[in-house]
Amino acid sequence: MDLGYEKDSKERLPFEHYLKVYQDLKPEEISQRTGIPYDSETSTFRLRLMGVTYKITHPGYAVTHSDGEKIGWFPLEQKANARILVLRFLTSGTAAPSFGKFLTYREIPWGEVYFKQFHGRCILRLAYGFGNRTEQFEAIMDKIGGEKLAIGDASYEFEFLNELRLRMILWAGDDEFPPSAQILFSDNFPVAFNQGEDMAVVGDVSIDMLKELQKAL
Repeated sequence: MDLGYEKDSKERLPFEHYLKVYQDLKPEEISQRTGIPYDSETSTFRLRLMGVTYKITHPGYAVTHSDGEKIGWFPLEQKANARILVLRFLTSGTAAPSFGKFLTYREIPWGEVYFKQFHGRCILRLAYGFGNRTEQFEAIMDKIGGEKLAIGDASYEFEFLNELRLRMILWAGDDEFPPSAQILFSDNFPVAFNQGEDMAVVGDVSIDMLKELQKAL
């Protein structure tokens, strides 16, 4: 199988590891544990990621977006970090209901340990990428089906992955203060992903997609 990675790629070994785990699991067990629908006739899962529905084969892990998708950029087909993140969810994640609460990264178990990295990789990148471009941010969020909130200067809630939701909040900068941002996770995220690095990758994948869609505005 051509994995699409160079031999020296830092993503290659993790991808190969989780792919092997995925291939060894029964798809019915994956579906029951994660809540991701599985069609035994086509051997595919149907999974939503940031407003796009994908079909994912088992055991091959071939990924295609559904016909008619108009968002125009598909991280699960194009980004190694998104592909590995979803593999990790399918191999070890568990579906859980949300009770409507949203958590900061620091409030998540192990979040305090990784907060400095998350702040640089995600919060600052979001703030400086969109804090003074709130109209662009709003246009992108509308495109991916986000729900507008009345927090900060611009804020939205959206589904990252099936039933796992994020809130992104922006405060525009001025002559005295730089722009700032916050990212909140629905309270079922810690059940779905059990490592702090996973949550940072959630932020990476989300902001990567916003940046790509920004190019089309």
